[in-house]
Amino acid sequence: MSDKVVSVEDAVATLEDGMTVGIGGWGSRRKPMAFVRAILRTPVKDLTVVSWGGPDLGILCAAGRVRRAVYAFATLDSIPLEPHFRRAREAAAVEATEWDEGMFYAGLLAASLRLPFFPTRAGLGSDVLRINPDLRTVASPYTGEELVAVPALEVDVAFVHVHRADPAGNGAVLGVDPYFDDLWCKAARHAFVSTERIVATDHLLDEGTTRNLTIDRTMVTGVVEAPHGAHFTECEPDYGRDESFQRLYAASAKDPDLWAEFAGTYLDVEDEAAYQEAVARGSA
Repeated sequence: MSDKVVSVEDAVATLEDGMTVGIGGWGSRRKPMAFVRAILRTPVKDLTVVSWGGPDLGILCAAGRVRRAVYAFATLDSIPLEPHFRRAREAAAVEATEWDEGMFYAGLLAASLRLPFFPTRAGLGSDVLRINPDLRTVASPYTGEELVAVPALEVDVAFVHVHRADPAGNGAVLGVDPYFDDLWCKAARHAFVSTERIVATDHLLDEGTTRNLTIDRTMVTGVVEAPHGAHFTECEPDYGRDESFQRLYAASAKDPDLWAEFAGTYLDVEDEAAYQEAVARGSA
């Protein structure tokens, strides 16, 4: 098996202005935040971000890197609404495409299967179709039932974070929910996996079973070792959400000066190691 270990900088260097980026995780849970922070250290802009939205979407919106957001929700979980994304939406700073969660899953599944769309009942009878007039319905060729034809959520580059991975890109999720990260990797033209720890393939399942092995090396372009790479989101069982840091992040959405202070302290730094050091100083 080939060695796919790369740096976080090498991974985000594949991005170009205007690309569509898929970001794994769910809300404020196991988000690939090391990749998100690395994107901020590049000049890339005008991105379309497709995400089960959390601070990944909020941070990129606050930094002015997002042209369009495609999402089913945007939350910090313990804080119901992602405040930076909310601020961007209220200011009409980003184009928004909001789908029902079932529709979002159908679009991701279609892309993973290389289908142009996927039929679903999700969204029927709701305002989702009204606020997304470009969506179409189709009739079942077998029963004539009307279904929503959800277009594939195709992405140029996907980023996900897992608990363990081997150098070839096989990834194990030790938490209770895989959060569809395997579909992100299948749906993308290129997929990068960050992991708490890279281990030898023979030890990949030392802490779990084959059920935990959700990411296959054939889906993966590159793998990055990034301890605490999901911070400040949770990455159970390795660590929980840093609630105090999340509250600090959320509070910075109240005023541009507060955001500038937060970004200057934690995001406008040289690399991921400098971010982790800044967090450690702040919590000391």
